[in-house]
Amino acid sequence: MAESNEISSDRLVAQCCIAGGGAAGMMLGFLLARAGIDVIVLEKHADFLRDFRGDTIHPSTLEIMHELGLLDEFLKLPHEKVYELNAQIGDTRLTLADFTRLPTRCGFIAFMPQWDFLDFLADHARRYPTFRLLMQAEVADIVKEGEHVAGLRAQTPTGSLEVRADLVVAADGRYSIVREKADLPVQELGAPMDVLWFHLPRKPGHPAQTMGRFDTGRIFISINRGNYWQCGYVIPKGQFDDSQAGARFFSRKSCPARTPRQRSGKRAQKLGRY
Repeated sequence: MAESNEISSDRLVAQCCIAGGGAAGMMLGFLLARAGIDVIVLEKHADFLRDFRGDTIHPSTLEIMHELGLLDEFLKLPHEKVYELNAQIGDTRLTLADFTRLPTRCGFIAFMPQWDFLDFLADHARRYPTFRLLMQAEVADIVKEGEHVAGLRAQTPTGSLEVRADLVVAADGRYSIVREKADLPVQELGAPMDVLWFHLPRKPGHPAQTMGRFDTGRIFISINRGNYWQCGYVIPKGQFDDSQAGARFFSRKSCPARTPRQRSGKRAQKLGRY
């Protein structure tokens, strides 16, 4: 797991400070350090172990990993390859995407736990002396000098930390503290849905392909994760907060969008809301 760099001062200075150690923040931190830029990444959690996150490494990202000279080592990590995306709409079965036709080195999507991807980036970024990753450093505010953002303030287990930087990057997610404190405008796209993510066991004889099932008013997604299925069930936005509605969505009677292999009567092993 990625470990915290020791914080020996309540004030640090860097050329760039990145709020958030997710996929965007870690990749940017790695690329800047590789280019010789002094960069600090602030991540509020103690590790990267969070489930139901973006676990898809697309062919374009794999191509970048190849260009960086990291692909062969990266693909030694446990992952599942998906060469096609299939769907069933009513009684019609379709192939929505065939990645083998792409003009890239890897004609597939690699499904990999995001924590493995982030740990991989962190381990390689640490090989550069200009890279610092501070775990358990939760960004709380921006530092302003006049009308300019000059850094970030964060809370750590040892107290308050101030990082001064020429460039501040907000990579701290949809509920970005940096964006809020900087009064940056948000464009609401208005997606009218939520997705409930959960695990179901995968048994010998189950099909290997990742699949989507579309019925009237319902969408069900099953992703092959080796020894289990990662499943997503689309519901109207905000409905999960209603406990009775949540139970109704998961009843056998109201979930005909499941594919036959999931109709085993097994209880979901994990449930998360994305």
